[in-house]
Amino acid sequence: MATRTTYSLPRSRVEITVTGVTDVGRRRRVNEDSIIMASPIFAVADGMGGHQRGDEASRVVVEQLQLSVRPGEPSSPEVVFTGITAANARILSWADEGGVAGSTVAGVALVSLSPQADSHWMVFNIGDSRVYILNGSHLRQITVDHSAVQELIDDGSITPEAAATHPQRNVVTRAVGVETDADPDVWLLPAEGHQTFIVCSDGLSREVTDDEIRSILLEGPADPAQALVDRALASGARDNVSALVVDTVSIDTTPPSPGYHDTRGLGALEETLPRSR
Repeated sequence: MATRTTYSLPRSRVEITVTGVTDVGRRRRVNEDSIIMASPIFAVADGMGGHQRGDEASRVVVEQLQLSVRPGEPSSPEVVFTGITAANARILSWADEGGVAGSTVAGVALVSLSPQADSHWMVFNIGDSRVYILNGSHLRQITVDHSAVQELIDDGSITPEAAATHPQRNVVTRAVGVETDADPDVWLLPAEGHQTFIVCSDGLSREVTDDEIRSILLEGPADPAQALVDRALASGARDNVSALVVDTVSIDTTPPSPGYHDTRGLGALEETLPRSR
């Protein structure tokens, strides 16, 4: 079922419709994925497969992000960072009890950088869960996987096609709860016009190609997240599968006055630059 939220901001109105689904898949007994659909933050966390307490680790990530939500207003980059840092500390503390766990996380949050600036979408990730954007009929992956095969792709050792069957395809190089620091990669996109974000665990991206994701969304299903997960299940769903589809429309309600230009820098927030592919 879709949930809808509208934000009336000083310079714009942002309308958000989101659907989300998480499924254990065809072969796993435990669902180690967790999702959060608490506007203005939408994220997927995937507990580290093969580790103890992976399902608990992903739950901790979304719980800490949930605590950062202030209903009725955009979030901020600092608040998102605080949620991830708190989750990292909680999961790390389990090592003292003999437990080892970790989680990936990927998401998108509506954030305000200042009262004067237009709102932005903050896209973030740690690990190999992903965020895509659909603009018109063009689908683009925003996040870059933190994985062994992505590093091999980046240095030209293997092709993206070869990554799907590479023996190290399950190796994640960064995760929440594994190191003392959990710094996500971050992208800031102006909230403007019609934008659709797809947030998913690798259980979806490994079963459903980018072209299939695009085709499914362009068909306009009533529940796009369920349609994506259904396709993964039909393809075998060897892992847990989670998807969020965040459909947004941003309307400029107060055109800038003459001479106004928003040139505010990101300050302490360093935007991650996209890698060339």
